Amino acid sequence: MTTTLPKLSVSDGVATIRLARPDAGNAVDLPTAIALRDAVEGISEALDEIHVVVLRADGRLFCAGGDVRAMAAAPDRPAFVAELAGVLHDALDTLRALPVPVVAVVQGTAAGAGVGLVLAADVVLAADHATFVAAYPSVGLSPDCGVSALLPAAVGARRAALFLLTGTPVDAATALDWGLVTEVCPAETLDARAGEVVAAIAALPRQAVGEAARLLRRSGERPYAAQLADEAATIARLSATAEAGALLASFAPAPAHPTPGDSP
Repeated sequence: MTTTLPKLSVSDGVATIRLARPDAGNAVDLPTAIALRDAVEGISEALDEIHVVVLRADGRLFCAGGDVRAMAAAPDRPAFVAELAGVLHDALDTLRALPVPVVAVVQGTAAGAGVGLVLAADVVLAADHATFVAAYPSVGLSPDCGVSALLPAAVGARRAALFLLTGTPVDAATALDWGLVTEVCPAETLDARAGEVVAAIAALPRQAVGEAARLLRRSGERPYAAQLADEAATIARLSATAEAGALLASFAPAPAHPTPGDSP
């Protein structure tokens, strides 16, 4: 039987988490949320092997959000929704804390929690027919998965309000203009373009790009002085690594050697 839980695979330094409930629009039910959290925790335990994380999905939709059928059927709905959101939030919090770049490849609609997954990524590549929609108002719910925190930072407060308060879908071109996605390309070239971007990230020094991604995520969450302190501590720590030492030496000019007859 084919699994419908998120799949984690690691190859050549690339960890891919793939949503795999295409018949349900990759909607997130509790088993999916738990599997997603487990996948992220698995990545956190293997950081020495991983240069970049890729979020992908099977089927026509990227992610339809939380599984509203499961919510509607829950005997204790508030308890179920709290648990579902809590597990998802643990996964996203762990993901954004990783010193590893995260790339999302959006082949179709991202709604509700799916927008939260998009916002959790550092680089977002979208197919030209992809759409983005809050979805929360249509089922009488408020945002989760960090949408209310990260969306204003990505697109601005006014656009975030329009998006969340009206529930109006945003097409890929508009998402690019707003800054919700990094790049839009034809659907038939999306996989190839994603491969190029991931390869470019993976080719760079792992710790350097990983810490850059982590610092970028923290930049809007704390005072400037705290960010400067973290930058100073991080660059000093990286300067002690063998990789940085070799690269710094390759850029430094070789010391001049005195020749016979030179003055001391």
